[in-house]
Amino acid sequence: MRRVKTVVAAMCLLAAMAAGAQAQGSINSAGQKSLYERLGGLDAIKAVIGEFASRVLADERINKKFVKTDATRLTHCLVEQVCAATGGPCVYTCNTMKKSHKNMKVTEGEFNALVEDLVAALDKFNVPATEKNELLGALAGMKGDIVEVPGSATGTPLPPNFKPAKPLPKAKTAAGPAKKKA
Repeated sequence: MRRVKTVVAAMCLLAAMAAGAQAQGSINSAGQKSLYERLGGLDAIKAVIGEFASRVLADERINKKFVKTDATRLTHCLVEQVCAATGGPCVYTCNTMKKSHKNMKVTEGEFNALVEDLVAALDKFNVPATEKNELLGALAGMKGDIVEVPGSATGTPLPPNFKPAKPLPKAKTAAGPAKKKA
């Protein structure tokens, strides 16, 4: 269950941050803090991802989709992507959302349940509406790369032909997110 929760959390936050990064460029050029800074930096991102993962793991509407996923890889990739996408010092080095979710047969209902879990995690940490909306807007943009099955069904099993990504080497996860070169 812990593995499932981490996977789902990572999926949501990865998607949200990828879209947020594109929008963030214009905000930074206006002289405002990056979304990464407004969220509280790497430690805050890790905390939200941890809470989100806990919620997803316990959520029977979606946790079956992640029974084959390596939780360490998922968490690492999610932190890396959120950090990079929000203007932080990280570089995203993991699979695209489309590749990560190919053949998972995620439904629209499962995607929506995941978003609900993300909102609850953001609310727990009192993330302001502006930042929350940026993240949710980014996630909405990734829906087409994640959802493969129309409809409101939830709790559907992971298809047997789904092939998860291999676990990351211990050295990569121990080092934390990849950093931009100066």
